[in-house]
Amino acid sequence: MKLKQRPEDFCVEELTDAQVEEGGEFAFYRLEKTGWTTPDALAAIRRRWNIDHSRVSYGGLKDRHAVTSQYLTIFRGPQRDLSHSGVRLSYLGQRVEPYTSQHIRANRFRITLRAMSEAALERALAALDGLQTVGLPNYFDDQRFGSVGPDREFVGREMVFGRFERALWLALAAPYEHDRSRAKREKEQLRASWGRWPECLAQLPRGHARSIVSYLATHPTDFKGAVARLRPELRGLYLSAYQSYLWNRMLALWLRNTLGDESLGDLSLKLGRFPAPRWIPEAYRSLWSTFSLPLPSARLTPDTEAPWWPVVQTVLEEEGLTLRELKVRGMQKPFFAKGDRAVCVYPAQAKATTEADELHRGQKKLILHFELPKGSYATILVKRLTAFQPWASTS
Repeated sequence: MKLKQRPEDFCVEELTDAQVEEGGEFAFYRLEKTGWTTPDALAAIRRRWNIDHSRVSYGGLKDRHAVTSQYLTIFRGPQRDLSHSGVRLSYLGQRVEPYTSQHIRANRFRITLRAMSEAALERALAALDGLQTVGLPNYFDDQRFGSVGPDREFVGREMVFGRFERALWLALAAPYEHDRSRAKREKEQLRASWGRWPECLAQLPRGHARSIVSYLATHPTDFKGAVARLRPELRGLYLSAYQSYLWNRMLALWLRNTLGDESLGDLSLKLGRFPAPRWIPEAYRSLWSTFSLPLPSARLTPDTEAPWWPVVQTVLEEEGLTLRELKVRGMQKPFFAKGDRAVCVYPAQAKATTEADELHRGQKKLILHFELPKGSYATILVKRLTAFQPWASTS
C-alpha cells in the first residue's frame, strides 16, 4: 500500500460553523495550501504582510504532504487575498472574536490508498465496516512528532528537565528528514560552530536562528533565555509533542490493563508499536465509547480515586516525573494544554470506492471519504485498515 504519492491523494477540509460578523476587528480567512505545514505557511504570510505572530489565531495543524483547507483570523488584518507558492489566503470578512480550535466542528478527508492487491482491498474494506461499531483508538499520530529525531529526543522533555542547551540544539541544529536545502546548510553551520557564538553569527544568514545566536553572542551561557526566544508557535509545538507522546503511552497502558491482549492488535507509529482493539468485549463497550484520559500537565489535579490516575502515575514515574513537575520552570509560556481527550473516535460519513490504479499497473486504489472529530488523525484510520487481519467475530 502506498499513501501520499501525490498531494491530492490526501485532502483535508476543516469544517466550521464560524460565521462572518459585522463590526469585528478580526479579519477572517480561509487558508488553502499544498506542500506546507501550517506554521510554515503562516510564517510566510506574516513575512509578506509584516504581521506579528500574536495577531494570528488558528484552530489546528494540517499535513504538509497534502492538499488542505482551514481557517484563521488576523487582528486588524488586511482585507484582501494573498497567494504565495502553494499557499492561498482568501479573505472572507470580519469577526468579533479570534478563530480558535473551539470553532472547528470536524475535519473531512478524502484519501487515496494506492498499489493495493485484491486481497489487501478486501481486508481494508472489511476493517472499514468494523470501524463503524468498534471505533478507533484516538492516538496522536506521526505528524505530531515531526520535531522528534531518530534518537527519540523531545525538545519539550529537555525543557521540562531544565536542559536548555540540549533543547536549543535539538530545536536549531538537529537534522530533520524534511529539511529544505537552506535549512540543511544552516544546521550544518550551527553544528560546526556550536558554542563559538561570534563565529557562528558571522556565518548565518538573516533569520530566526541568527537572531537567537545573536543573543547568545552577548549572553553565551543563558540557554534558557535563548529558548525563550524561539518562535512561540515552535515552543508550543515542542511541548505538545511531548505531552502527546505521554498521552499515547497512557492510552496504550489503559487498553492493555482494561481489555487485555487477546482483543488487541498492534499499530506501528513513529515512536513504537501501540495496541488497537480488534474487537471490544461486551462488558467494556460502553466504557470504551465514553471514556476520556486527561492531558498530563502540572495543572491537572492528582486524584487517587479517579479511574485514569493509575495510568497517569505509571507513565510519569517511568519518565522520572510527577504531575507537579510537568511544566517548564522559570517560564510563564509556553505551558502544557489542559483538558480531556476521548480514548475512542468513530469515523462519520464513511464510504469507499475502488478503481484501477493509474500509477501502478495491475493494482487497485482505494478512495476513502470520511469525517473525524477535531484533533483526531486520519492516518490512524489508514493504519488500522492495513495493520492486521479483519475484525474477529469473538465478543
